[in-house]
Amino acid sequence: MRAISLAAAALALALSACTTTQAPPAPTIPGFLTAAVTDPARPATDRERDAERRPAELLAWAGVTPGMKIADLIPGGGYFTRIFARAVGPTGRVYAYVPDELTKLANRPPAVNAIAADPVYGNVRVIVRTLPNFSAPEKLDMVWTSLNYHDMHATFMGPVNVSAVNRAVFNALKPGGTYIVIDHAGNPGTGITQVNNLHRIDPAVVRREVEAAGFIFDGESTMLRNPGDARTLTVFDEQIRGSTDQFVYKFRKPRGAR
Repeated sequence: MRAISLAAAALALALSACTTTQAPPAPTIPGFLTAAVTDPARPATDRERDAERRPAELLAWAGVTPGMKIADLIPGGGYFTRIFARAVGPTGRVYAYVPDELTKLANRPPAVNAIAADPVYGNVRVIVRTLPNFSAPEKLDMVWTSLNYHDMHATFMGPVNVSAVNRAVFNALKPGGTYIVIDHAGNPGTGITQVNNLHRIDPAVVRREVEAAGFIFDGESTMLRNPGDARTLTVFDEQIRGSTDQFVYKFRKPRGAR
């Protein structure tokens, strides 16, 4: 009987160990996020990227809810800007923050101007200002930057004073507000050396820089990780484009901070 009991205990322990090593369940997608992603007003070129970018899952994990005030920092063509606008709804607000460093290089109006001018996205406002002067007309619930954090270290951007940007983001958020950073992963120990040639950044650098601004690391999602990416190709190489190994970090401003 004792042998049977010991065997049963060992089996239970083994099953318990298996359970604890399972990947965390995917976040439940609320209806308002499903509606935001399936919005028929979104261009087909955006919707074609949804499978690789997993916007509904990302926004659910990040904690986006209706009524939020969100800044889309370095929004590019506005892929997330449109989704945010639908997700936060008429009581929310989306600020598409376009770095003036980029508008001067491009020598053309920001692409997101067209989104803000569309009545469908009436809660979107465009801000064009230099990155270290980041701010919004009201305190924010969330600042989100996707696949562009590394650019702040790039030569073509100046480079920017990244510590000033992160501190400005900290000041723009409400106490308890969140800062989401998504980017192409560089190899560990490479720092910012892969920024200019591969458009990648060592995740450890991002975490260290953001925490230095006063943020608390609040978790990582692995939903965009790709262990098959050797991180040696430029993110624009057709062999890896759209499926690079990406890290997703969530940082939080302490609730007791101003």
